[in-house]
Amino acid sequence: MKEIQVEVIQGRGSYRELGEMQGKLHKGTKLFENHQKRRKRSLRSYQTIAKEARHYYDLFAPGLWDELVGLAEGLDWPLEDVIHEYSGYQQEWKKTGCSALMQHGVYVRNYDYHPKTYEGRFLLFQPNEGYASVGFGTRMVGRMDGMNEKGLAIGYHFVNRRRQTNGFICCTLARFILETCETTEEAIAILERAPHRHAFNYSIYDRSGQGAVVEASGRGVHVQRGTMMGCTNHFNQLVEENRHHLVESKERLDHIRDHIEKKLSPLEAFSLFNEDEYGIFKEDYRNSAGTLHTVAYVPETLQVIVGIGRKAKPLIFSFEDWMKGEQLTITKIKGTVNTDEPFPFQ
Repeated sequence: MKEIQVEVIQGRGSYRELGEMQGKLHKGTKLFENHQKRRKRSLRSYQTIAKEARHYYDLFAPGLWDELVGLAEGLDWPLEDVIHEYSGYQQEWKKTGCSALMQHGVYVRNYDYHPKTYEGRFLLFQPNEGYASVGFGTRMVGRMDGMNEKGLAIGYHFVNRRRQTNGFICCTLARFILETCETTEEAIAILERAPHRHAFNYSIYDRSGQGAVVEASGRGVHVQRGTMMGCTNHFNQLVEENRHHLVESKERLDHIRDHIEKKLSPLEAFSLFNEDEYGIFKEDYRNSAGTLHTVAYVPETLQVIVGIGRKAKPLIFSFEDWMKGEQLTITKIKGTVNTDEPFPFQ
C-alpha cells in the first residue's frame, strides 16, 4: 500500500500567465527531474514539427499556444523543447485502462494506468480567453479528464497504439475540447477533424444530458450517441483497431451496463466506480490497469466529486463557486493505492 498526495493547482489569468505559473511550479520538482530524464527517449521516439503543431493549435484552441510559450518561460526551456515534450503532437502513449458511465446527469470515470506515468496534478484553470475547466493534468497542458464551465465533461480510453499516425495524443485533444466546446456535438466535430496519433475512445457528456462515445484513430472516426452510455477500452464499430485481448474490457463494460438505467446520485455513481466489489475498480497496476483516481462530474450543477485510490474519502466541491472567486482551501488530495510501484512525482 502506498499513500499518495495529488497536488491541487488553481490559476486564473491569461494563457501565458497560466503556462508560466505551471512552469515555475513544475521546475525543480521530482516530476520535472523525471521528465528531464525521459528527454533522450522522447527525442528518439518521435519528431514534432513545430509549424504543424502550431497550425492545429491555431485551428482548434488558438489561445492555448500561449500557454506553451508561458510554460517555456517558467521552465527556462527553449520553446522548441517544450513543443516537442508537451504539445502532444506526434507523441507516444502507452496502454491504459479507464471506464466511464454517463447517465441521469452524471459523468463518472475511473482513470486506470501505471503509477510510474501518473503526474499527480489536479487543476482548476480560469483563462481570460477560453472556458474555465477542472480536471486531472498530464503532459503539462493536457488533461486526463475534465469538465468545463459549460458543463461539458470528457475522458479518454486507450484502445491501441499500433499503426501510429502523425497527430495529437488523447490528453491534448481533451484539452482542446474543454477550452472551446459547449456541447457534445461541438466536441464530436473537433474529434472528427483532428489528426489522431493512436486509437482511443472518447466519452463525452454535456449539460443537456447528451452523451457520445467517439471511436477515433488515424484511420477513421465513428460516433455513437445516447443519453445513457458506458465506455471502456475497445471499439464496437472500428473493430479492426482492437487489441486481441478484450475479455477484461468487455467484462468491465458489462458491469457498467448492469447499472446504466439506475438513477444513481453523484455519490452513488462515485461509489460504484470506487469500490472494488462492483467489478469496475481495478488494482492491476503493474500491467497499467490499476485505478488511480475516480471522479464524478455533474454538468448541470458543476459539482465535482474526486478521490484517489480505492474506497477514497472524496473531495466534494462546487466548480461554479470556484469560478465566482471562492478558492479551494485544500492543497493536496490524499489517498492510498494498493501497489509498490513508484510514482514519479513523490
